[in-house]
Amino acid sequence: MTQNYAAMIDHTLLKAEATRDQIKKLCEEAKQYGFASVCVNPTWVKYAAELLDGAESVVCTVIGFPLGANTSAVKAFETKDAIANGASEIDMVINIGAMKNGEFDLVREDIKAVVDAANGTLVKVIIETSLLTDEEKVKACELAALAGADFVKTSTGFSTGGATAEDIALMRKTVGPEIGVKASGGVRSLEDMKLMVENGATRIGASSGVAIMNGLTSESNY
Repeated sequence: MTQNYAAMIDHTLLKAEATRDQIKKLCEEAKQYGFASVCVNPTWVKYAAELLDGAESVVCTVIGFPLGANTSAVKAFETKDAIANGASEIDMVINIGAMKNGEFDLVREDIKAVVDAANGTLVKVIIETSLLTDEEKVKACELAALAGADFVKTSTGFSTGGATAEDIALMRKTVGPEIGVKASGGVRSLEDMKLMVENGATRIGASSGVAIMNGLTSESNY
């Protein structure tokens, strides 16, 4: 059972002050526990990919992060650059302002620009649930699915709130069984993780992966 949970975790370190030694430790822990991926900022993708060469864990990175307010062209370039450096999964942030404005075509095209740039590489779409109404959450998930995304994801971990069981259930209900749902932000214990999985999460983004696997509770926000 433990192994199944480990394979659902994106072992995450996205802090600006992350050091080379910390990234190395993150990758070593991913290999030790069999986490799905390490999720790191783009500057660390190449180093992490070298450390995880031949491992089951892959490198995940973030695009347009954490505000989602870059132009689509920049997000597309970031995506191609990250993949060239060894990223196997792309977690992008939607244009949240456009979502709030009801500019749904812009939101969809922004996601599609990243999906197209990824060219088959797995794309997760961060909708930043803490800034959206329930109606906007549903619409954002629908737009991500229309744009060809593989996953929808709750949060960056750098905004006003993280994943809730209610949001995960709503997102799962919206996208159906075909698309992944990732809970991120505030998943700090095995109990938290089980609750998210019960509500439909198929991936967990957490910096607390080791604590989760050891049945402990972490103080981290992501």
